[in-house]
Amino acid sequence: MEPALPHRMTRLARKLQFSLNGVIIAIPFYWLLIFFLVPFVIIFKISVAESLIASPPFSPLFDIAHNGALSVHLVFDNYAYLWEDSLYIKTYVNSIRISTISTVLCLLLGYPIAYAIVRSAPTTRFVLLMLIILPFWTSFLLRIYAWMGLLADQGTINNILIYLGLINRPIRLMYSEFAVHIGIVYSYLPFMILPLYANMEKLDHTIHEAAADLGARPFTTFLTVTLPLTIPGITAGSLLVFIPATGEFVIPDLLGGGNVLMIGRVLYNEFNANHDWPVASAVAIVLLLVLVIPMMLYQHIQSKETNG
Repeated sequence: MEPALPHRMTRLARKLQFSLNGVIIAIPFYWLLIFFLVPFVIIFKISVAESLIASPPFSPLFDIAHNGALSVHLVFDNYAYLWEDSLYIKTYVNSIRISTISTVLCLLLGYPIAYAIVRSAPTTRFVLLMLIILPFWTSFLLRIYAWMGLLADQGTINNILIYLGLINRPIRLMYSEFAVHIGIVYSYLPFMILPLYANMEKLDHTIHEAAADLGARPFTTFLTVTLPLTIPGITAGSLLVFIPATGEFVIPDLLGGGNVLMIGRVLYNEFNANHDWPVASAVAIVLLLVLVIPMMLYQHIQSKETNG
């Protein structure tokens, strides 16, 4: 009877471990279910409704007649309206263009910064990482307001340029696409640096020494060794910058004013100014599809390459 006791204890430990793993997996699963899938279903339901002057300002999805029959009302005119009105198409294209340019700028700035942090001494590395994370301790809105003071016609940048004699009159920096790029790059640059740093830190630097011993120049080593090995970090950082930048509202509204129209501003106008919740919901659903479908295709291709 004694040998059966350790066997039972082992089975009990496996059951407890399986239950614990189930709980750990269930927490993020239900979190995504509640805070992503459920809101998505609600927004999709509103997007296929008809706009009404009522509270809520859209028609119900289900309707029960006097005889008790249940009918479903689906209106897809809101999606057709987005395709027919060139304003929405131009706004989508403009948002993707601005976010793409900002992502490339973040990559060009963030890659050498991350590489320099990885190659620095341990004590210096800690200080540099703290400097990267430090802006998150300040309110995002306050940081954008600070850039408004820097980029204004009578702001700090123009005053310095005039004082140095480089210009005679203030340059129009505010309420332009340039200001929007500055705000997005400044705000989302840490989201590019941190994934790159995490990826570069795991690299085996003896590979670079081996490439140098074989006669490879530093630039050749970078193109053939470092860059391919850091593609996962580049992809992660680019997604972390591109996705929120595409739907950004605060930066284009404050730094771009009415001169730079992005899809976040259109969403705000449809919900609050026009009170057209169905069209606004359709805009949000299309934006989500524009962002999610390429990610799903990329993950599918990456998984096929890994399995192959």
